[in-house]
Amino acid sequence: MAYVSKWRFARITARKARLLTDLIRNKPVGDALDLLKFNKKRGAVMVAKVLKSAIANADTQEADVEELYFANSFCDDGPIMKRFMPKDRGKSFSIFKRTCHITIEVDEGKPKMTKAKRKQLEVRRDRLK
Repeated sequence: MAYVSKWRFARITARKARLLTDLIRNKPVGDALDLLKFNKKRGAVMVAKVLKSAIANADTQEADVEELYFANSFCDDGPIMKRFMPKDRGKSFSIFKRTCHITIEVDEGKPKMTKAKRKQLEVRRDRLK
């Protein structure tokens, strides 16, 4: 069963948040938190908060926290706040303050691997032999 946590209207662009969620996909929760803790990007703090919330949700529903892994994530665009900056000679330039909705799912068990990832691991093992 997947345990979900959301942060709606987060003040970061979806593109920047997606970079971090792609980094930790299909990893155990402890490893994912370590990766986010030592990442220098500003959004790492936001994604870590949502991940900790998903872990707490799983713990509340009596899941085994040690067996959790980062199953899936979505970083969808939210509404855009439009502002204007005055410029010379009566012009104005647009400023878009973008938001996003960060959704994280954690699940119990082992991470599921795609066929391409499984094949890539087999090729690496064959090289080591």
